[in-house]
Amino acid sequence: MPDFVGAVDQGTTSTRFMIFDREGAEVAKFQFEHEQIMPRAGWVEHNPIEIWTRTAAVIQTTLQRSGLHDSDLAAIGLTNQRETTVVWDRRTGRPYYNAIVWQDTRTDEIAAALDRDGRGQVIRDRTGLRPEAYFSGGKIQWILENVEGVREAAERGEAAFGTTDTWTLWNLTGGRNGGVHITDVTNASRTMLMDLDTLDWDDELLSFFGVPRAMLPEIRPSSDPSAYGTTFRYGPLGGEVPITAILGDQQAATVGQVCFSPGEAKNTYGTGNFLLLNTGTERVRSESGLLTTVAYKFGDQPAVFALEGSIAVTGSAVQWLRDQLGVITTAAQSETLARQVADNGGLYFVPAFSGLFAPYWRADARGAIVGLSRYNTSAHLARATLEAICYQSRDVVEAMQRDSGVVLDVLRVDGGVTANALCMQLQSDILGVPVSRPVVAETTALGAAYAAGLAVGYWRDQEELRSHWAEDRRWEPTWSPEQRERGYAGWKKAVSKSFDWL
Repeated sequence: MPDFVGAVDQGTTSTRFMIFDREGAEVAKFQFEHEQIMPRAGWVEHNPIEIWTRTAAVIQTTLQRSGLHDSDLAAIGLTNQRETTVVWDRRTGRPYYNAIVWQDTRTDEIAAALDRDGRGQVIRDRTGLRPEAYFSGGKIQWILENVEGVREAAERGEAAFGTTDTWTLWNLTGGRNGGVHITDVTNASRTMLMDLDTLDWDDELLSFFGVPRAMLPEIRPSSDPSAYGTTFRYGPLGGEVPITAILGDQQAATVGQVCFSPGEAKNTYGTGNFLLLNTGTERVRSESGLLTTVAYKFGDQPAVFALEGSIAVTGSAVQWLRDQLGVITTAAQSETLARQVADNGGLYFVPAFSGLFAPYWRADARGAIVGLSRYNTSAHLARATLEAICYQSRDVVEAMQRDSGVVLDVLRVDGGVTANALCMQLQSDILGVPVSRPVVAETTALGAAYAAGLAVGYWRDQEELRSHWAEDRRWEPTWSPEQRERGYAGWKKAVSKSFDWL
């Protein structure tokens, strides 16, 4: 058995390749950002060709810098930004259109129409999702209806759909030279096209969006001992390595945080925030604005489900301060600037750039900065941005407690924003519970590696993975209950001001 496991993490703003050892420790990694294309307000796109070339580059660079080779890897796992939709020509490997990103809101009207005629309830019952622009079904429909020739190609079986896991896997396994067209249950569960009971594409749901079944990938488990395929010998790894795991990024982080028991939860802080609560093999229907989703499926074991609270804009709000406003020059400066003030000075920032996701689901919302006075400075805005990340997470935690009855005694956190110690302290203060960050903060890639290694026997079982988890830092709440509730009341008032802009 080779000494290491690799993971491709194809995210919203960047792609990285990471290599882990048997203790789950990082051995090597490299990362490249890709362009965020915004043709008009509410539209967000990526160039799929750029995503693939960056993926190939990070794999090659990681191996070169570490001195490792394909023969050193027992298996590879894939994890990806979910819902982001790619449709390409199987014959040429060329996308018909840019990838439509999960944040994109151009399909609001498609989603609204589903609710008006009663089809929305069928989607809720079968998929655990809401009819929203967030999910892939409407994005596929938009491409089929708006890009010339795609529908005809799809009906002939020439056009292929996939989220970025499927696009990456197809290219890694050879592309037009025999690439496999496969996704896993976690990604399929984010399309509005898969029935959670059968874990297969549903013909009635496909008819709602006019999606030909021939363009869809095969659905497989998240961790599969039989492998989806091997890397193309002339590809970026330079050899044939089995690819044995695929997980959407938030489900991968759940595995990386070893949340394998019902009641265990994690919150990932990236472009957006995503809080998942393991509910075991039971599907829990939300009455509080959350989603029911597949957490993972290992081999022939039953699927494990989760309640999820999805927040569209958290870390990307810090990027907005940097890239659009020029208030900071690096994301890390948000902490330095915010520490210059003791509180938000009465200023609240609701970063509803693409509407609000859980638990509000308001596509008509737009960003709002409220409570401004001449006293406020850029430091107050920076602090309000960090608080917005934390208040949105509290909204989701409260909804999760109502749906599941589970009261968190600690919140496990991961992702890039967890490097911001002030933000994590604010999260503990706003929730009133301890916040715990693991030694390996990049749990998305780690989870994909864990799932891939389990499939080939590199790791024995889930208990062995649990033994690798170690806490790096813990933040305890310091706010009084009165301060906590006063701040939250101000946040709720600010959120109400963001509604009804469209």
